[in-house]
Amino acid sequence: MDRRKFLGVAAVATGMAGLPDIAEARQGINAGLSTSDSSDLAYLEGAFERHRGGYRGRPPSEVLGQMRADLDLLRELLGRPHPVSVRKDLARTAAGITGLVAIIQHDRGDQRDAVGWFATAEQAARESGDRHMLAWVLSRHAMVPLNYGAPNAAATMAIRARAEAGRFPSAAGALAAAVTARSLASIGDREGALRSVADARAAAARLDSVQGADTWFGYPAQKHHVHLSQAFTLMGRTREAYAEQEAALALTTSPSVMTRALIAVDRAACVRSDGDPTTAAALAVDAWSRLPMAYRDGLVRSRMDALCQSLPGSSGSALSEALVGR
Repeated sequence: MDRRKFLGVAAVATGMAGLPDIAEARQGINAGLSTSDSSDLAYLEGAFERHRGGYRGRPPSEVLGQMRADLDLLRELLGRPHPVSVRKDLARTAAGITGLVAIIQHDRGDQRDAVGWFATAEQAARESGDRHMLAWVLSRHAMVPLNYGAPNAAATMAIRARAEAGRFPSAAGALAAAVTARSLASIGDREGALRSVADARAAAARLDSVQGADTWFGYPAQKHHVHLSQAFTLMGRTREAYAEQEAALALTTSPSVMTRALIAVDRAACVRSDGDPTTAAALAVDAWSRLPMAYRDGLVRSRMDALCQSLPGSSGSALSEALVGR
């Protein structure tokens, strides 16, 4: 009898061919190999790529919930020993995933937790030795103080991010320049803000398709225009702000509830700066009424509150009533 046929017959005779727990054998073999974590590491790298694609029309809390199992796996892997090179790769992935959690917490308005996750992401980025990852984390971290009332701290952190990014074209470098422009505009340094706007434009023009990808880790054209809209709005340069808003909206092809809301707030603020607070309030109230409940907290609410405080008399009251009514 052919040897392979004989072995097959023997396996069936002993019951081994249909063994239901064969997966346990693979796990046992993996446990004895030095590369037994490779599949988990590869999975987490894929998870980072998948999650960094952004909300894609999903509420922040839903995206955060979908990341929970990956965070548990990341915690488990970080507790195991690894060769130095593997550990660096794992640290880089950890920086990316924890940075994404921090972004979501920022958007949800949980400032304290966002800062904590960004601190973890920064520690992981430093351990990985990847300066581009570190620059990205610092740039994103700077938006917490920027969007929640501490522009001086934001400017300091954004400048650190620019230093880490260096001169080589990168999404992190372009983002850092844009965040610096917004921070300086917030504190009234118009000359510095305009210089940073020019730097952001120059950096964005040099990005390749990978660096300019429409993800949380990239710096796509739409994101660029949204940042510059805010910078020009804060400077009171409404003509430039309107142009950036139109450019951003023209590029908003995928569901982007938060982006549209933030642009609407900028537009209302520009209308107020142009001397029409009544229309500004009406625009803001309309944008708020269209906003799903899942997005009526955090970043969008913070921007709406700031606009409300800048509107005089009945205009401010109209927006305030809409916000209180939720």
